[in-house]
Amino acid sequence: MGDLKQHSLIKAQERLRDQVGHALRAALIAGELRPGSVYSAPGLAAELGVSATPVREAMLDLAREGLVEPVRNKGFRITEVSERDLDQFTELRTMIEVPTIGRITKIATAEQLEALRPVAEEIVTSAREHNLIGYLEADRRFHLSLLALAGNDRLVETVGDLRKRSRLYGLTGLDEAGKLVSSAEEHIELLDLMLSGDAEAAQECMLRHLGHVRSLWAQGRDEPVGRVPGGLGSGL
Repeated sequence: MGDLKQHSLIKAQERLRDQVGHALRAALIAGELRPGSVYSAPGLAAELGVSATPVREAMLDLAREGLVEPVRNKGFRITEVSERDLDQFTELRTMIEVPTIGRITKIATAEQLEALRPVAEEIVTSAREHNLIGYLEADRRFHLSLLALAGNDRLVETVGDLRKRSRLYGLTGLDEAGKLVSSAEEHIELLDLMLSGDAEAAQECMLRHLGHVRSLWAQGRDEPVGRVPGGLGSGL
């Protein structure tokens, strides 16, 4: 029985670590954790109402993704992403995703593409409902699931990593200004073009979409910075 209790404790700790990681990601996305600033695990734990251990573990997870970096005896620094970095991330994604979309348009079945329509609609719904976490999660699922139709796992892994490293800054202000909805609707437009079999138009749509995403990054970097979410029950 002792082993079972220990197993249950480990599972509970893992769930708390995931919840903390979710809250920290939300704070990063909303611009509530300032790039270049150092945050201590105890300080963040106090904001979130948990112990320092799951915060430290969650921050190590973020460090492995390149979103933060450990600072000895101080905590974790939020990774700064320069305009040059963002341009390079966009260039890499363009080189990979645009031609891949054209190829997928030619080889994917209508059933495979239609299966992604609920996700595309979820992106639009999340944008309209000001659900930033839902927006980005659905956006991630849509793009990576679509690229997976090319049958190249390493390609999907590479784009997934680029997406993590080029996270959006300060989306709260952009959302309030209603600028995310038009970008969200491009996912449905892309899907319809692919279903029509127009590979060239689908590639053009994907290129335009990535350009719009880069514009959102540039605008979002100037948004004001707030506090860390007040607790894990905040819905973030």
